[in-house]
Amino acid sequence: MQNLFVTLNLVAPVFLIVILGYILKKYKFINDDFVKISARIVFSVSLPAFIFLEISRMHISEILNAELILFVYIGTFVTFMLSWLAAKPLKGNGKIKSVFIQGSFRGNFAIVGLALILSVFGTEMLPKASLVLAFIIPLYNLLSVIALVIPMRKTNNKNISSAFFEIIKNPLIIAVLLAIPFSILRIPVHHLVVSTGSYLAAMTLPLALIGIGGFMNFSDVKKGFGITVYSSILKLIVFPLIAVAAALLLGFNGDDVGIIFILFGCPTAIASFIMAESMGADSKLAANILLATTLGSIVTITIGLFILKETGII
Repeated sequence: MQNLFVTLNLVAPVFLIVILGYILKKYKFINDDFVKISARIVFSVSLPAFIFLEISRMHISEILNAELILFVYIGTFVTFMLSWLAAKPLKGNGKIKSVFIQGSFRGNFAIVGLALILSVFGTEMLPKASLVLAFIIPLYNLLSVIALVIPMRKTNNKNISSAFFEIIKNPLIIAVLLAIPFSILRIPVHHLVVSTGSYLAAMTLPLALIGIGGFMNFSDVKKGFGITVYSSILKLIVFPLIAVAAALLLGFNGDDVGIIFILFGCPTAIASFIMAESMGADSKLAANILLATTLGSIVTITIGLFILKETGII
């Protein structure tokens, strides 16, 4: 039982900040404009600064784990394909199936994942987790575009090339590309850049978690309830179990298994709703999946980390 309370104490602060965001929104301390603007600040400014500092200050050769990154890539593609297959029996048009697919495989590793890793494993694991994030972002975006375009090809006439161009312009990818030369060539980052970037990086996770809470809305929770539950079970239970089992069979252990579990067990990313809305998919269903997986992950991640700690795997 002691490990359960220890795990709960590590996980709880992350989700308490999310709940705080919901309460602040409910009682009008913050509004929709704040949530939208804060999300733009996080994804365009503070999170790129956070990732740039984490990667630029470390030597990639010392933290690069090619086996882990390859596993994450293959695992993400497998969960994407399984989500696609799981969507086959669903009744409805492509707008529903595309949202189901994206909601089932795409996790919020950039925010919830990094916050959990910081809380559970400490700052020493952030560089490795940030590098994994750097590699997974392009794949997430690429597969999300495929998920949103192909099922809706008969009901929506979207320009695929413009969607792929958005991937290239992603601020997180730009931050990684800028940081890599500093890391590989061991170029020191000017202290003024470090100091300024540290202030920005420090507000990333709290502001983002509050934004997630502010985004949550229970008003349309009945829409597509069965599909929401179906997607949430895949995202929070089935895929993390498959990923951890495969990782153990392949010889992964310790912190690597922890990163794998958190990456595949994270709630659905806010970006899934944003992309669904911008590309004409069922954004209300996307919001419901985001809400259900965020709340459900409080239980599943706590139990999963407890089991991994209790068994001595991490």
